[in-house]
Amino acid sequence: MNAGNKQVPEKKVLEAITPKSQDISRWYTDVVLKARLADYAPIKGCMVIRPYGYAVWENVQRILDEKFKGLGHQNAYFPLFIPESFLVKEAEHVEGFAPEVAWVTQAGKDPLEERLAIRPTSEAIIGHMYAKWIESYRDLPLLINQWANVVRWEKVTRPFLRTTEFLWQEGHTAHRSHEDANFEVRQMLEVYRSFVENDLAIPVVSGRKTQREKFAGALDTFTIEALMPDGQALQSGTSHDLGQNFAKAFNINFLDSDGERKLAWTTSWGMSTRIIGAIIMTHGDDRGLRFPPHVAPIQAVIVPVVYKEPGLILEKAREIKTRLAKNGVRIHLDDRDSFKPGWKYSEYEMMGVPLRIEIGQKDIEKKQICIVRRDNLEKSFIPDSELEETVERLLDAVQKNLYAQAKTALFEKIFPADSFEKLREIIKDKHGMASVSWCGSEKCEEQFKTETGATVRCIQEDSSQGNCVVCGSSAKGKVFVARCY
Repeated sequence: MNAGNKQVPEKKVLEAITPKSQDISRWYTDVVLKARLADYAPIKGCMVIRPYGYAVWENVQRILDEKFKGLGHQNAYFPLFIPESFLVKEAEHVEGFAPEVAWVTQAGKDPLEERLAIRPTSEAIIGHMYAKWIESYRDLPLLINQWANVVRWEKVTRPFLRTTEFLWQEGHTAHRSHEDANFEVRQMLEVYRSFVENDLAIPVVSGRKTQREKFAGALDTFTIEALMPDGQALQSGTSHDLGQNFAKAFNINFLDSDGERKLAWTTSWGMSTRIIGAIIMTHGDDRGLRFPPHVAPIQAVIVPVVYKEPGLILEKAREIKTRLAKNGVRIHLDDRDSFKPGWKYSEYEMMGVPLRIEIGQKDIEKKQICIVRRDNLEKSFIPDSELEETVERLLDAVQKNLYAQAKTALFEKIFPADSFEKLREIIKDKHGMASVSWCGSEKCEEQFKTETGATVRCIQEDSSQGNCVVCGSSAKGKVFVARCY
């Protein structure tokens, strides 16, 4: 959709999408495909991320990468293939990932001497390298992140939300003490929470995973969980305290200042392209996408309304584009003459562009500019001289309004439950997330799933106690329970 492109696309009329309130699953697929975020690949469970969708991921990368580097992390890259002998060194780790691992067993016509796993996660290969690189306490902390793809053979898939291959970042760090490692784990969880709430405008609940739901091989996993409009939770970012499990498996040790050799303490943390699915699901409406300005590929689009004096109008439109681009706005001018303005309005609403700028003959004569917000479709006419200031203010207003709307929706779907009957009602009838007291036993945790299809999403930090809603015994704390993607 480059400016000046006169080619007519395959479909000149925007097709209607399924209303979100009618069938959210079909609506989601309609929006992903018709907004040209992604398309289905010829490999089952895989997707092709189209340029518009990939631009969202690039903005996610840009913001997170700056945050990571600001905390001292450096980017590196590790192999896609992991020898089976590496993967099996940490028993709990290999058992947890075994059902999802894809294996390479042959190269050309020759069978491999050792199977190679296609990276489901990188703790094993990175643990091997850290053991080579770390010799002294002076080498710690080692703070590395990589942007990569991973493969997990999923049975049920949906673009962005759950695919066989997906993109992500995974941070891996090694520390001198458990205290330092634990600080890193919680610090990175806060980075994720701040990013998702402040940049993606998605409110989350956060806490610790149960031992049953934690990352395979970790001491503890901490998570941020977003709640989608259909009442299902979406794990949006995780940070793992790996303790010394991987250090023992791969012999990651260092010579400390007291002359003794000690095992390092390690962490890992990650966020993937499923977060794009969260943006779509959280903010979209019956007209299509609504992107938060911080990550929108296009923050404002200029649509010339040409009926007469096309040269004058296009000249003004180009001037507006130049002015806003100098202000750092991701601006696009749609000067295609093969589509009417009304069609373009619908197209950019479908694409979720935060602001639409309309400029026509009367606007030029009145020295005014028309701006339409995507979040609430509010139209305003402003003096030409106030353009830059107004666009900056409106982008901020859209960002804040999307978060406020999403936060209201989140808390409208979280309910306290003091009995298992209320828990069942919240999950099955209200399609929400339940806040319940839990004794901490795996037996009661299993009953959440077998009778409601829901799981413990996280343990609420510093939560008050009560009686377990399953067995009635004294609770160890409160947990959020919901169905999940």
